[in-house]
Amino acid sequence: MRKIFAITAAAAVAAAAAYFVYSGAGRDGATAQREVLAHGAPLAAVQLPPELSDTAKIGKRAFDAVCAECHGGNAAGRNGIAPPLVHKIYEPSHHGDAAFMLAVRNGVRAHHWKFGNMPAQQGLTDADVKGITLYVRELQRANGIN
Repeated sequence: MRKIFAITAAAAVAAAAAYFVYSGAGRDGATAQREVLAHGAPLAAVQLPPELSDTAKIGKRAFDAVCAECHGGNAAGRNGIAPPLVHKIYEPSHHGDAAFMLAVRNGVRAHHWKFGNMPAQQGLTDADVKGITLYVRELQRANGIN
């Protein structure tokens, strides 16, 4: 009899724990375990480096003018629009600097994310793209992506 009571009590405790975890109860008024991001909301929390190199500062200006509309401020991505570039997928060993140049020139067919294809970008010189790439690489390093 004690064995059945112990098993029943353990099941009740497990059920209560599951309820609190999945309902978000006891979390200062939070009602769900996962927050639903608004369309266009940043997808990554990006730590900024203490200082950017001069070339990366120029790259940031070009990024803000052309890339940030889709990839978000500081390359944090935008929910439902475009991925964060400050992400392990875009580390230099997986997507080298040349991949950024090719993406700008030719566009990119969606393959890692479900944001759709990236169109080719007009009005950027090779020097602009090199500056943008350096800016993204400095952001990545500041966020532990090498």
